[in-house]
Amino acid sequence: MEKLEQLYEGKAKKVFKTAEPDVLIVSYKDDATAFNGEKKGTIVGKGAINNRMTNHLFKLLEKKGVPTHFIEELNDRETAVKAVEIVPLEVIVRNYSAGSFAKKLGMEEGIKLKTPTLEFSYKDDDLGDPFINGYYALALDLATQEEIDKIASYAFKVNETLINYFDNLGIDLIDFKIEFGRYKKDIILADEISPDTCRLWDKNTHEKLDKDRFRRDLGGVEDAYAEVFRRLGIN
Repeated sequence: MEKLEQLYEGKAKKVFKTAEPDVLIVSYKDDATAFNGEKKGTIVGKGAINNRMTNHLFKLLEKKGVPTHFIEELNDRETAVKAVEIVPLEVIVRNYSAGSFAKKLGMEEGIKLKTPTLEFSYKDDDLGDPFINGYYALALDLATQEEIDKIASYAFKVNETLINYFDNLGIDLIDFKIEFGRYKKDIILADEISPDTCRLWDKNTHEKLDKDRFRRDLGGVEDAYAEVFRRLGIN
C-alpha cells in the first residue's frame, strides 16, 4: 500500500494519506511525552511494540464484537486503518485507584474499585483535556446520546475482554484510555491500546509495566514495554 503525504503528526504517531480515500496509514514513533507534552523523551522500540500490540488487541476485540479501525499491519511500525472522524472524547475506564483518580480522591494507589468507572475528557491539548460528563458532551455537541451510549457500551466490553486477557498474562489492568471515531455513520474503536494508554501492573509484584515508569522517572521503561510485549507472545 502506497504511503502519500503526511496529514498529521501527533505526540506518538504520524498519519499519512493513501490512494484510497477511506484508508490511512498510521506510523508509530518512539517519542514519549507526559503531562500534556510538558515532559518529552524517547522510549526506544516503543513505536513497534505499540503498533503490534494495538493490532493484536484490536483483532481480539473484533472477535468479541467491538468494531475497530484496523485494516492491515504493514510492518513493525505502520498499519493501514479506516479513515475515521475522531469523536473529541478521551474515554477512560478505571478498575483500580491510580494516577489522577487516586490523587483527586485522596486514595492510595492500587485499591480495587467495587465497580469499574467510566470517565470522559474533552480532547483538547490546549485546555489540558478537561474532565467532562455526558451532559457536557451533549451540550457542546461533541456527540449524540446514541453515540455516547454506544461508546459506553463498547468501553465496558473492551474492559471486560482485556481484564480477562491480561489476567492470563499475569497482569492487572489498572485503567486505560481509548478513543472512538465515526466511520460510515457508525462508532468504532480507534487510536491505540498499549503501555502508553494503559496502566498495567504485574499481578504478583505490582511492578508497573507502562508509561508511568517514564512519567515518574522510575527507570527501566524500555524493559517494561518489552516485558508486556513478551507476555503477549506475538510472533
